Amino acid sequence: MVKLDSKKLESVLYFLIGVFIIIIANQLSARVFYRFDLTEEKRYTISEASKNILGNLEDAVYVDVYLEGDMPAGVKRLQKSIRETLDEFKVYAGNNLQYRFINPSSAKSQKARRTFYESLIKKGIRATNLYDNVDGKRTQTLIFPGAVITYGTKEKGITFLKGNKSSSPLEQLNQSIEGVEYELSSAIKSLTEEKTKRIALLKGHGELDTLQIAGLTSELLNKYQVFHIDLTRKQNLLGYDAVVLAKPQEAFSEFDKYKIDQFIMRGGKVMFLIDAMYANMDSAGREDNLALPIELNLDDMFFKYGFRINKDMILDRNAAPYPVVVGNVGDRPQIQLLPWPFFPIVNEYFKHPAVRNIDAILTRFTSTIDTIKADGITKIPLMNSSQYSKVLSSPVKVSINELKKEMNPEFFNSGRQITAWIYEGAFTSLFKNRFLPGNADEARFISDGNPTKILIVSDGDIARNDINPKTGQPVELGFNQFTETRYANADFLLNVMTYLLEEDGIIHTRSKEIKIRPLDAVKLEAQKLNWQLINLISPIVLLVFFGTLKFVWRKRKYASFKPNNGKQP
Repeated sequence: MVKLDSKKLESVLYFLIGVFIIIIANQLSARVFYRFDLTEEKRYTISEASKNILGNLEDAVYVDVYLEGDMPAGVKRLQKSIRETLDEFKVYAGNNLQYRFINPSSAKSQKARRTFYESLIKKGIRATNLYDNVDGKRTQTLIFPGAVITYGTKEKGITFLKGNKSSSPLEQLNQSIEGVEYELSSAIKSLTEEKTKRIALLKGHGELDTLQIAGLTSELLNKYQVFHIDLTRKQNLLGYDAVVLAKPQEAFSEFDKYKIDQFIMRGGKVMFLIDAMYANMDSAGREDNLALPIELNLDDMFFKYGFRINKDMILDRNAAPYPVVVGNVGDRPQIQLLPWPFFPIVNEYFKHPAVRNIDAILTRFTSTIDTIKADGITKIPLMNSSQYSKVLSSPVKVSINELKKEMNPEFFNSGRQITAWIYEGAFTSLFKNRFLPGNADEARFISDGNPTKILIVSDGDIARNDINPKTGQPVELGFNQFTETRYANADFLLNVMTYLLEEDGIIHTRSKEIKIRPLDAVKLEAQKLNWQLINLISPIVLLVFFGTLKFVWRKRKYASFKPNNGKQP
């Protein structure tokens, strides 16, 4: 019989209480889930938008990351960040997310490796040559810093190593790490969700043709449904979520303006990519070639919305090169690439998720933008020209011969010029308190609009891809055939479209910031041997010290022990 005050009963009760606490804790942990991120910048915290995407997966998503094998330390840091992000994704996706890291150079034969490399490039993963110094020797490593994401029968290739190339290698790597979550979440979202958003590329007023806008169309088709719409024939823009007006060259009728105006009043999103001046590069070899204003009949609508694209041009010392004949050797012309100030390279951005950490953007024949008071409208600047800019009013002389002259730095004295804005808010209709165009339906007219967003860029060519002269096929948007340089035009326009349309906030994952905390290289080199000795000797010293303490303690404890030799006390 167990007494109520016995030690045995007390032990049993403690045991049962412990078991009960463990059961309750397990039940609570199954219902209440929380993770603690103790880092200062919350680098391991996944956004709510990403959690929603991962938590609603209906089938398994497979991620093959091609960053494995012998790589420089910086790339291993990127690899580690990708692995950690995927591990966090698995917490919310469970078995619906599977990933693996693959060495793209694991094939034994050179032919097999080349075939595999080509397959990765076709899937959208760009190869990168990395140069490093190891023991005083310069080494070169070919890597594919990307992944292929598969969902059902669909797959998408993404590249992680991005960032602004004007930054230092360390900063560029850090920018790539900051964008890992967005690249993965955006790709998974585009594969797993139905393309419900509808985008109209407007035609009918001399806009960029199908070939010239093929690069942008291809990028948009990865996430949205895209349609080419002739605005002069379409009665309205109902049924579309966003429209893109890319470099119109002919004047709009009042009824066509009314269609765009009412689309905005109903909450539609618009990209205005507008050239205010017409410049013909085919005649740029002539001394009398002038850039003149384009009359689009849109100025009053723009003014009502709160901005004005001026009839001028921005020249910039930070400009893309253009081939110029500088002389002849025999019968052969000598061609040299010279900076063409009418093609500014934009590489200065404001704080906004759509332009965070993106590379430089190529623009052509850009104008200035004035902002005008508009009640209830928030105006967000996105990018500007460099501090070495010059603004010239219409008419502007556009002659290749000017390139041969030395450009005086003192000439570029207009300072930075903002060339892109996002406007957010409820706009007022241009046709409020005015007679409506003859074909307008007065019963459906909206004078004060619903909240929406629009983009204004004072350059229509930002959306224009070049055409390969040999094949007649369009090249990638932002690719400069003269220098074989890729600019971030496609990234910029796609990011902004995501910001305009996506209400779940996935674009805001681009705002994640991971601070660089570099070690003092001089102090590190000077104290390198000291710290190596400390790390090598300290564990041994501590082991001997605690071993000695334990020996002394045991000796004192048992030294006073005296056996009783079987005698009764």
